[in-house]
Amino acid sequence: MSDPILLYGANGYTGRLIANEMRARGLRPVLGGRNAAALATVAGALGLEHRVAALTAAADLDAALAGMKVVLNAAGPFSHTAQPMLDACLRAGAHYLDVAGEVLVIEAIAARDAAARQRGIMAMPGTGFDVVPSDCLGAHVARRLPGAARLAFGFTGLELTTRGSAKTFAEHAAVGVNVRRDGAITPVPAGQLRREFDYGAGSRESLNVSWGDVATAYYTTGIANIEVYFEATPTMRAMLMASRYGSWFLRTPPWQAWIHAHADLLPAGPSDAERAWRQMVIVAEASDGRGRVARARLRTPEAYTFTGHSAAAIAARVLRGDCEIGFQTPARVYGADCVLDFAGVEREDL
Repeated sequence: MSDPILLYGANGYTGRLIANEMRARGLRPVLGGRNAAALATVAGALGLEHRVAALTAAADLDAALAGMKVVLNAAGPFSHTAQPMLDACLRAGAHYLDVAGEVLVIEAIAARDAAARQRGIMAMPGTGFDVVPSDCLGAHVARRLPGAARLAFGFTGLELTTRGSAKTFAEHAAVGVNVRRDGAITPVPAGQLRREFDYGAGSRESLNVSWGDVATAYYTTGIANIEVYFEATPTMRAMLMASRYGSWFLRTPPWQAWIHAHADLLPAGPSDAERAWRQMVIVAEASDGRGRVARARLRTPEAYTFTGHSAAAIAARVLRGDCEIGFQTPARVYGADCVLDFAGVEREDL
């Protein structure tokens, strides 16, 4: 017998990781997606029920959500999938979760807070590596420094990607970089902001990027000025320069179509062996503008591995009724220390 939770996008790379972790936790989700053949293959291998529905077909989507209490959307890019799935959850009265990390997508979900409260559902984006560990780390340094006015994050280790992530990165390159200034989402030129973070082996130059924490950390901590940086690897430098100097043509439909088509030629995602030995490092720094600073560093398993664990764990909690109505962020509901419940996670204050 299936549990009343729909995992949509279950035939994708990240979706399969989440499905496997759900089964390991004793859950029997219903698998959803639009590719009937691929979905049937995944469902058959796991012995699970599946329902086929395209996000563009509201009636089919409503049928897929029938009887569901929770929906976990793992189908990206979320700029295309979050709105129709959240709309369906509002119609069905089902809690909405996803693993999105796009700033504007998260802000759009935050704008549906009143609708979610009226329907009695929770809408929580970012239940994967985007943004659970950094949201928790930001909440941790914020509680160490009450009254902080600025929050900055540095990431390293994000070198592996999936087809879906490649398409999302392409869309980000066309849009540019966002930060938060005095509570407002504000665009800045790609590559303009630089600073150093110590990821554990001395200071490393890092470049400003768009990441989900620009949205979520504001709601979690109340801090109004937020920036996110990635270590300035050669690949990261090239991506940001392409965004800065080529965004005008990257936004055109022919280039977006070309990028998406070539992303489809990539491997589905990293192998188990590739993921097994990699580690992510996040640094968070809160400052109050008067010389006081709180810093902490967090180490986690590889990003996609962590996403499988965290998304499945949060979905299980919501299924048990452990949730809060309205738009929510992971650390605001489950606390700054919930990330420490996952194997392979270590936090240290600096």
